[in-house]
Amino acid sequence: MEIILITDIAGVGYKNDIVTVKAGYGRNYLIPQGFALLANTSNRKIVAENVRQASHKAEKLKKDAEEIAAAIGDLTIDIKTVVGESGRIFGRVTNTQVSDILKAKGFNIDRKKITLDDVKSVGTYSALIDLHKEVKHKIALNVIAAED
Repeated sequence: MEIILITDIAGVGYKNDIVTVKAGYGRNYLIPQGFALLANTSNRKIVAENVRQASHKAEKLKKDAEEIAAAIGDLTIDIKTVVGESGRIFGRVTNTQVSDILKAKGFNIDRKKITLDDVKSVGTYSALIDLHKEVKHKIALNVIAAED
């Protein structure tokens, strides 16, 4: 089933994308919740016109995302966590922790736009920040043992 997304949906696509999803997912969830429209001829024309009119705004958003990525640069974030004797961490390192640290450094990035590697022990990992449809930025995470 082809649909046109009205909002960004993680794992599916971005606003105004025409994507193919399973019929039940589109018909029973995305369309009733107002997240998507059926990709028929008239809806495609409406979305194409809206995209054409909003192209200058999209360029500004992309430019802003590139500026944020440049400002973040090669930032390395230290995350202190409780560690067992074997070097494995208790609990998890979450995207919320990374988002909070970035906010403390002056970057207001939503936690839903941060994707982490699977962090299980002390060491260096990476996180991917999805700033824009075409702008993604990697930052380094340094997971260290918290001092008692």
